[in-house]
Amino acid sequence: MCGVAGIIGKGARSPELLRTIAASIAHRGPDDEGVWADEEFGVALVHRRLSIVDLSPMGHQPMASNDGRFMIAFNGEIYNHRAIRAELETLGQRDWRGHSDTETLVAAIATWGLRATLARAVGMFAIALWDRRERRLSLARDRFGEKPLYYGWVGGDFAFASELKAIRRHPRFANPVDRRALRLFAARSVIPAPFSIYEGLFKVQPGCVLSVTPEIVHHPAIDPPTTETRDGPLQIERYWSARDGVLAGLADPFRSTSEALDALEEAIVRSIEGQAVADVPVGAFLSGGIDSSTVVGLYQAHAPGTVRSFTIGFEDPAYDEAPIARQVATHFGTYHHEHRVSVADAQAVIPLLPTIYDEPFADSSQIPTFLVSRFARERVTVALSGDGGDELFGGYNRYLAAACLWDRAEPLPRPVRAALGGLAASVPPSAWNALITMAPGGRRSSHYGASIQKLARSASGAEDLGDFFNRFLDQWSAEGSPVLPFGAPPSEASFDLSLPDVTPTATRMMLADTTAYLPDDILCKVDRAAMAVGLETRVPFLDHRVAAVAARIPVAMQIRGGTGKRMLRQLLARHAPPALLDRPKAGFAIPVGEWIKGPLRDWAEALIDPARLRREGWFDAEKVTRRWHAHISGRTDATTALWTILMFQSWLDADQAHR
Repeated sequence: MCGVAGIIGKGARSPELLRTIAASIAHRGPDDEGVWADEEFGVALVHRRLSIVDLSPMGHQPMASNDGRFMIAFNGEIYNHRAIRAELETLGQRDWRGHSDTETLVAAIATWGLRATLARAVGMFAIALWDRRERRLSLARDRFGEKPLYYGWVGGDFAFASELKAIRRHPRFANPVDRRALRLFAARSVIPAPFSIYEGLFKVQPGCVLSVTPEIVHHPAIDPPTTETRDGPLQIERYWSARDGVLAGLADPFRSTSEALDALEEAIVRSIEGQAVADVPVGAFLSGGIDSSTVVGLYQAHAPGTVRSFTIGFEDPAYDEAPIARQVATHFGTYHHEHRVSVADAQAVIPLLPTIYDEPFADSSQIPTFLVSRFARERVTVALSGDGGDELFGGYNRYLAAACLWDRAEPLPRPVRAALGGLAASVPPSAWNALITMAPGGRRSSHYGASIQKLARSASGAEDLGDFFNRFLDQWSAEGSPVLPFGAPPSEASFDLSLPDVTPTATRMMLADTTAYLPDDILCKVDRAAMAVGLETRVPFLDHRVAAVAARIPVAMQIRGGTGKRMLRQLLARHAPPALLDRPKAGFAIPVGEWIKGPLRDWAEALIDPARLRREGWFDAEKVTRRWHAHISGRTDATTALWTILMFQSWLDADQAHR
């Protein structure tokens, strides 16, 4: 894993600036640094290397193709690079300098072109490629968005980087906060692609190639380009689509559970075997949940030696999954590492978050993710994770409750739906929790009542499934956005629910999460937390061949009897006893909602002081204060909404300190 950056424009001719940019992302690549510039055209590439495959100087980047046409800076791993290299050798390629996947990648691009190479590649990546012949820079991001890549205009130059902090090092950086992005952040707790927190800076979207010519410096943009941009100095082309994969799966579904399980196990094992290859120590995160247990179990079953597994435990037993992870590790026979984390340890991470994430990010599981990454990095350089399992295999509760509710509510006349929804929303969350607990099999999260209340409120006023999904995920849908001036989040970041109407609602929601929540939240969270400590994370479920198998599994096989991820559960049951599987979904959570009522209350109240909010002008002070008082009193649980505001305020302090 590495960090990439670069500039087109006058800044590309400043060695001092390029070295400063490289230093800003040294945590992503502590092993080596490379800077290359083409002064004739004002183009520069910057690279920081975390050596994973081919630890020798032969893996140094930026790296040129043998014919000198292409120069590449590459962040990521191409897991099938040996197969690609063998194919190139059948075509006469013999002049190899080392055995890095970067060398294979640039040789493949020189032979087949960038898009044909990306179609062959199995991996995660952010690529910057300068084509000397065509005078064109291409920026490519992997299919699911595991690796980040920002781009945009700053101080008269065009810049790009793995992290915003590299672009911020430009001496003429003055990009203001984008209020459209802030509205999206308040609604979703993350800033979705293609937006960033700054005007004029954007994210390359997953599965896309963006290409520019040096003239791009004269065409700055305020609005994010779309994936349909084909003309002019900036062009965007989609080379892979999750939606197309789902459509292909719907057209060719598995006919039996056994057929699906066999294909799924084969695909996941093949993915793990490819991702476990490295010239450095490799391990795996193990929370004890279905996803990570499946990855660890299959990894250990096919590994030549004992797998290292890593988990962290918490003082509060309500949030501590370490005992379960220990049982799973014992069953599979891994070399298990467990680290106990105190409340003070977790709270000490909070001041680091603005620097780690660069832009506001408010998924509070970012804290334990950083802690387990830091712990694992003491012993390994690469860690496999179970991310992606919920989105591909129907694991989130909303695929059960929300989909079921919408399927029943949509046919009702809107006045009737509004009346019933209003009635259900008026029932306090505590009452819903009590009802669920009394029901058969009534084990549920303590937040279940609040979710029911929110589902009812969202369904009561929704025009269609997209509107319902937006309302349900929007933390401020009941009151309206707290961001000033008032306005709806921009449509450019709407969810992809564009499957045929006959497609099950849960399947459409899974696609929306795969293309939005997964890259914008889950993968962003893991990448920044892990790379902050120089740890590479790999995600076996996000091999696109695994996703193709998952898309062929009918939703009735995935979700049944009030339980999601049934196929993963059955796959894991081939390798583990039922006692390890019969557990409610927990998640990687910490009690920040209670912390801001107690030990973090002074910190929180200082950040959202009404006088400060009015002075700064970003948020409606009255709305935020009402939500705060309701949370403090215990009338409602507003943890997510308030944590989002607090994370922006904390980020804002750090941003202003660096201007």
